Amino acid sequence: MSVQTREAPPRGKVSVRPAGSGGSAPGGGRGTGKGTLPYLLLLPALGLTAVLLGWPLVTNGMLSFQNLNMTQLIQHVTEWNGFANYTDTLTSDTFWRVTLRSVIFTVVNVVVIIVVGTLVGLLLARLGPKMRLLLSVGLVLAWAMPPIAGTTVYQWLFAQRFGVVNWVLAKIGFTSMADYNWTGSQLSTFFVVSLLIVWTSVPFVAINLYAATTTISRELYEAAALDGAGAWQSFKSVTFPFLKPFLMVATFLEVIWIFKAFPQVFAINEGGPDRLTETLPVYAFVEGVGNQHYGAGAAISVLTILILLALMSYYLRLVLRQEAEDDEAGESTTDRKKGERA
Repeated sequence: MSVQTREAPPRGKVSVRPAGSGGSAPGGGRGTGKGTLPYLLLLPALGLTAVLLGWPLVTNGMLSFQNLNMTQLIQHVTEWNGFANYTDTLTSDTFWRVTLRSVIFTVVNVVVIIVVGTLVGLLLARLGPKMRLLLSVGLVLAWAMPPIAGTTVYQWLFAQRFGVVNWVLAKIGFTSMADYNWTGSQLSTFFVVSLLIVWTSVPFVAINLYAATTTISRELYEAAALDGAGAWQSFKSVTFPFLKPFLMVATFLEVIWIFKAFPQVFAINEGGPDRLTETLPVYAFVEGVGNQHYGAGAAISVLTILILLALMSYYLRLVLRQEAEDDEAGESTTDRKKGERA
């Protein structure tokens, strides 16, 4: 029986030490450095967020507990009044009417934006390359237009005497609309504002949903067609499950953007006529800056944030639940593939 001897490693080569025999073990200093590196990289962004977003929120919150009018502002006097601004606001019928108006305004616009944006996104997926490029350019231009510039265009389109809309309506037979004042009533003003907001918001939803459709395999549509599924059945069984996470995120963002929309509502008619089209952001501005009740305006803005968080809490749970389900589905698929390979 021969005994085999282990040869010494040649010079210039490094022998591998087992874990625990010295050196840097897994989870040691290097592992800790790698674990903290992402947080260190996030520190600059977190610091800027705290300065640019956190400090104004703290300042606004402190201002909401003060009685600050033009007199105190000129005299540089800080007059604390506790929860008086919140009490006055919450006991005001006007505040609750504006809150209900803001919620209805947000719901209507978000529903229209999501429906129209989904249809346009599906249309982009169906068009040829040239028409898709042309429509995409138009969507991007509408999306990129600044809010005040878009508002100016719509003010010109819906002007009472020289507006293009009234001129077209009069030419096609609606002569009573020749001098119609679109900002003279609550519903017509909201119609113009909503049309402007939908026009500038649909491109975001449409382009994102079109990008989502490019991830759907054509084999799924072919399999659905072989099973006898029509266009609507293919949409329900193939397209919609893939688009659902994108729709939830888009709806989440649109609710935030529409609820806090200020330039479009204020620039069209400054919340008129007779303050009947004021939403919560416009109401806070008019009470705070317009009426020089800065403490009351700050309190209204804080309440606006809290109302928005309350409205979004249920929907945020749905988004997080959807993400958890997607992660579980992905992990189960990975485990199944590993089992098949084994």
